[in-house]
Amino acid sequence: MADSSGQLGFDLGDDTKPVSYEPDPEEVREDALAILASARAVTAEAMWDERTYRYNKVVFPQMTRWLPDDERDQLCFEFFRELERIELLMAA
Repeated sequence: MADSSGQLGFDLGDDTKPVSYEPDPEEVREDALAILASARAVTAEAMWDERTYRYNKVVFPQMTRWLPDDERDQLCFEFFRELERIELLMAA
């Protein structure tokens, strides 16, 4: 008869490290910097559409929560400064 100790994924003898589902801060940083660069590139001639604006406004602060506090705060400060500029362009 075959050993059934691992049946249904209940192999209690397995001592492997659990899988982490936290995002990699380097990837988060890279994505946040790309969004910030995109915001800085917005001009009256090359405007974000309303959907992109709303999406980035919500997602950016959420994604930066995975970064160290001081870095998060600085990136959010810079991003929201750009959003204010973009809002002025959108209102014009």
